[in-house]
Amino acid sequence: MKKRVLITGGAGFIGSHLADELIAYGYNVRALDNLSEQVHGTPARRPEYLHPEVELIVGDVRDELAVLEALRDVDIVFHFAAMVGVGQSMYQVKEYTEVNNFGTSVLLEALVEKPVEKLVIASSMSVYGEGLYKDESGNLVHECERKLKDLRNQKWEMYTDDGKHYIPLATPENKKPSLSSVYALSKYDQERMGLIMGKAYDIPTTALRFFNVYGTRQSLSNPYTGVLAIFASRLLNNNPPLIFEDGMQKRDFVHVKDVARACRLALETSKSNDEVFNIGSGYHYTIHEIAEKLAKVMGKEISAELTSKYRLGDIRHCFADLSKAREVLGYEPMVDFEDGLYELAQWLEGQIAVDSVHEATEELASRGLTV
Repeated sequence: MKKRVLITGGAGFIGSHLADELIAYGYNVRALDNLSEQVHGTPARRPEYLHPEVELIVGDVRDELAVLEALRDVDIVFHFAAMVGVGQSMYQVKEYTEVNNFGTSVLLEALVEKPVEKLVIASSMSVYGEGLYKDESGNLVHECERKLKDLRNQKWEMYTDDGKHYIPLATPENKKPSLSSVYALSKYDQERMGLIMGKAYDIPTTALRFFNVYGTRQSLSNPYTGVLAIFASRLLNNNPPLIFEDGMQKRDFVHVKDVARACRLALETSKSNDEVFNIGSGYHYTIHEIAEKLAKVMGKEISAELTSKYRLGDIRHCFADLSKAREVLGYEPMVDFEDGLYELAQWLEGQIAVDSVHEATEELASRGLTV
């Protein structure tokens, strides 16, 4: 008999790709999703891209009855339901906390009553804050943050007290978390609650820290989604991508199909139980490079615009060390970044995006969240 999998947030960007992956490997898939207007637009309806074999329950993860219904006859749960975005989390604190923290607690209490064979939780690289660094003597630096006075003077890099540069390194899972936004705090809360409750009630649990995920189906009209989707929205409307700071921030961009495969691998090995894994590409690019590459594949001769501003909650550099995921999960990224961008560009040709980036940026500025 096929295993039945519940994906909370399963009608969304990553969840829908995971559904495709699981169905291809013989699982039955059910999705619980509230079809949030910010992500899915209005009127709320089943996305056309959602696999026809997915059983969709429209409901909210904060609703105990909806969660219990969704868990009926379920063997495995992937918990993806969450509000995403650093900037918005810094002023919609109540909503982020309700959806991400309280919603997770509702699911976990339901799982106490209806335990499953495996729980996999989507966490985020944002829990690290700044990535791992070393100083010029080669000493590892696990905890550091930029000074506000430096940021106001447009000194964007990480410096020692005597003014020397810290050097960014690939960040492993044992790097101590440094929670620099409400969103980051909520994702760490999700993974820790899951691991604690899983251990207490004998539910094998795995947390996956996704880095910057990109690909088709990402919401193009949500100004708080992933940076590539935000840039795509600007370019589709013939507007320049807006980049905070100087654009030299380094990030790891991983294709959504690689993420979906990593999720399945985590499900299918008991070695992942009670563990946390980075899921990225193992490569890194600057934000400015990303804007240039995307404009090129979209055929747009539009240069990015540097704001020379800092957004509270942002970090300078963070990219993934994949050693643990490779060794334990057998995970190896397969989608070349250039190939992934071309696939994204082809999908974008048929898309309409409402460009709300300027309004979102103004909202942050009006609240004193940019300097």
